[in-house]
This record gives sequence, C-alpha cells and structure tokens, in this order.
Amino acid sequence: MEKKIARQLLSIGAVFLRPEEPFTWASGIKSPIYCDNRLILSAPDARAVVEQAIADAVKKEFSQAESLMGTSTAGIAHAAIAASILGLPMGYVRGEAKTHGRNNRIEGRLEPGMKVVVIEDLISTGGSAIEVVEALREAGAEVCGIVSIFTYGMKKGLERLAQAGVRNHSLSNLDALVEVAVEDGRIAPEWKERILRFRDNPSDESWIK
Repeated sequence: MEKKIARQLLSIGAVFLRPEEPFTWASGIKSPIYCDNRLILSAPDARAVVEQAIADAVKKEFSQAESLMGTSTAGIAHAAIAASILGLPMGYVRGEAKTHGRNNRIEGRLEPGMKVVVIEDLISTGGSAIEVVEALREAGAEVCGIVSIFTYGMKKGLERLAQAGVRNHSLSNLDALVEVAVEDGRIAPEWKERILRFRDNPSDESWIK
C-alpha cells in the first residue's frame, strides 16, 4: 500500500522529486522533494484510492474512533471524505480561534471524552499536527492518533510525535516514494541514497554534491 499510494502521488504531481535542482523551503533548507497533497482533490482516481486508504487505516489502526478531525486547512477535505466513507462525524481544528461569533477553534461537535483521529496531509517536523492534538486534548477529547497521507520520516518529526505521546500512521513515506521513483525511471538509482541522506539530516547540504 505504501508504494501504491506513492505511485499515485507521483503520477499526479502531488509529490515531486527534483534532486538535481533542489527546491528551497521557507526555512531556507534545500530539498530534493516538494509535496502538495491538495492536488489529490483535483484527481478523482487518485482521490478515490487515497480516501479509501485513509478510511481503511482508521478502521485498522484506530478502530475505537468516534470522530475524525481534520487539520486546517489541508486535512479538512480528506477528513470529510473519509468520515463519509466510514459513516463517522467529522470536524476540524482552526489554526487559531475565531475572533467573532462563538470564538471557536474547533469546528464540529466534540463531546468531552470523545475518541478522535486527526487527519493530516503531510508530516514533516510534526509541529502543526501536534498543535491540533493539543487543542483537541485541551477541549477534552481523547486523541487516538493521527492518520496522514505522507511523511518524510524526519528524525525531528518522529521525536516530537513521541514526546507528545501521539501515534502517527502514514499511508506512504519517503522510503517507499524513492523506491517507486527509481523503479519508474523518475530519478537515477544513484539519487536514492542521497535523498534519504537529506531526510536524515535536512540542514546538511552534502547530499547535493
């Protein structure tokens, strides 16, 4: 399944590998990979595969889930579609509380003690997902874990998730993606080790040389 999802993401350009001409992230880090999982929503075939995989992951990994909560904004649509497949309630967590009306940060019904799963599109350093988890916990929810579409598998992200006591299940990851990219001729085989070296130490640009 990891490779199947990776192939879908590559085929629609939701994940793009460009090791010979690195992208520059907002942090200034040079990266061989760029991820925009919002493109899944515009690709019906890939969307059907991904959303069913999210629903299946929730059932398998977090069978006690009573509601899905999307991250704002990228996780909202995925949470809504997967919740529809599962017949579960859904909601989402804003980046910050509204400044009008009821000043909600969490949208959708959330009862104290409700078991929820967070739906996220991408896990990199884990910071935004953890903020959502903490907001839900403060509101009295029991967060079973996170289901994300893709993860880079960066050490910082793994450590932060562990420290927050939250389990993440990603449909696919950088290791699977690189394997598929080599198999399909999207990148030269010699780039595999260099891209994974970037994953292990993003601030070290020696992988470029």
